[in-house]
Amino acid sequence: MVVLKPGEFFFGTDNERIRTLLGSCIAITIWHPQRSIGGMCHYLLPASPRGAEPPYDGRYADHAMAMFRQALARTKTQAADYEVKLFGGANMFPHLPASGGDVGRRNIEAAHELLELNGFRVKDQHVGLTGHRTVILELATGHTWIKWQG
Repeated sequence: MVVLKPGEFFFGTDNERIRTLLGSCIAITIWHPQRSIGGMCHYLLPASPRGAEPPYDGRYADHAMAMFRQALARTKTQAADYEVKLFGGANMFPHLPASGGDVGRRNIEAAHELLELNGFRVKDQHVGLTGHRTVILELATGHTWIKWQG
């Protein structure tokens, strides 16, 4: 099993399972049903302060999306061919006043915007709320499991 820490990215084949633990961070999973390939990112912030230029840093949504684009180019696949799921973006401190906005909410907004801009369609999502989630993606089947503790 591949375990992603914050800021990490993985794209692989059908013999892999990918797992991560999220709070306000976001995991985007993509899976190609015909080829049983896909991946997951775990980003912390909605945008890099330097834009989406290489070298990419998976801590940022725009860089994680660039990493997905590179994987699709390597595999000669199209965004529309993938099943996409979105997880995370929790408000980890709901009792505190939000200064500058809730990072979880901003992460969710960035994910939706970047996915749409890059031709991906979200099939399912479990986002927002409070607490943390464990997410597992099985590349052989495309099944995802979440354990939410809100």
